[in-house]
Amino acid sequence: MTPDEKTKADALAVSLAIQNDDWAALDGLLAPGFTYSGDGMEFSRDEYIGFMQGMKDAFKGMKMEFRHVQVDGEFVTIDFISRAKNTGKFMGAPASRKDIEVRGMLIRQMRDGRAVQEWQTTDLMGMMTQMGFKALFGYAIAVGLFGIKPKKPVRRM
Repeated sequence: MTPDEKTKADALAVSLAIQNDDWAALDGLLAPGFTYSGDGMEFSRDEYIGFMQGMKDAFKGMKMEFRHVQVDGEFVTIDFISRAKNTGKFMGAPASRKDIEVRGMLIRQMRDGRAVQEWQTTDLMGMMTQMGFKALFGYAIAVGLFGIKPKKPVRRM
């Protein structure tokens, strides 16, 4: 395995650990000082794990498709599609029971087999639109009109 292939495999392992609810594996794949920036949110390592745990509670059966993966030294860019059923509350929106497809792109900085930083952009508006009017309306009012920021996620053990 070349160094680029190893870096790619390590970066994808982070997403696969999330997809598979393997929180112990995710814990080992994130460096102690890991940080996340995306979609107007910034998380520490434990907040990131907590956010992903909450997301997986809200979206069952998540499967990720990695459409394009590009390695440039320590940086791995991943163009992805996630598909799941919205079965729980997410970002203040009630469960819609609908199948959702979310597209996004992320850049993960990898070092010594662990993610040290991640930047992500996700089509949140598209996701909320698929979830339905209540989700879209609630999100638009809370964030757009009132500028409400969600509470920081808390990691479960």
